[in-house]
Amino acid sequence: MKRKAIYAGTFDPLTLGHMDLIERSSEIFSHLILAVAIGTPKNTLFSAEERLEMAIQATTHIDNIEVVTFDGLLIDFSRKREIAVLIRGLRVYSDFEYEFQMALTNRKLAPEIETLFMMPKENHSYISSSTVKEISMLGGDPSEFVPEPVQKALKEKQLAKNGPNSAL
Repeated sequence: MKRKAIYAGTFDPLTLGHMDLIERSSEIFSHLILAVAIGTPKNTLFSAEERLEMAIQATTHIDNIEVVTFDGLLIDFSRKREIAVLIRGLRVYSDFEYEFQMALTNRKLAPEIETLFMMPKENHSYISSSTVKEISMLGGDPSEFVPEPVQKALKEKQLAKNGPNSAL
């Protein structure tokens, strides 16, 4: 029997690595919630509303996904939605160190909630949102790293920052 899961993150912006985990998770679980964090200590390029809209547009082909925003502790959101599995992505060893610490903290606070670590496919393992933003804001083409709706949004941000002569 399949279960429900939450894949949460800042998704600033959503990358093909994220999409890989979303698509694979949606095949494992009967219902997947893609939870876009509102409150984050990160300096985001996109507002929560923009990140939510990009995620909705990028996942229209997935039938069993619900894309929402959340604020506060992920375990509180998970309890409220009655979901006991959190999906977390691991790209490199430094991700593991941070995610391992977070998973143990979550387990201490909410022992009924499990964390499932997934790695993106090898061809997406080096992609990070930070790198994608840097490429785009410096005039590069991020199309090999992000889904189409994100490409459009990055182009708009780049145009707003650098003017119309900086189109991707």
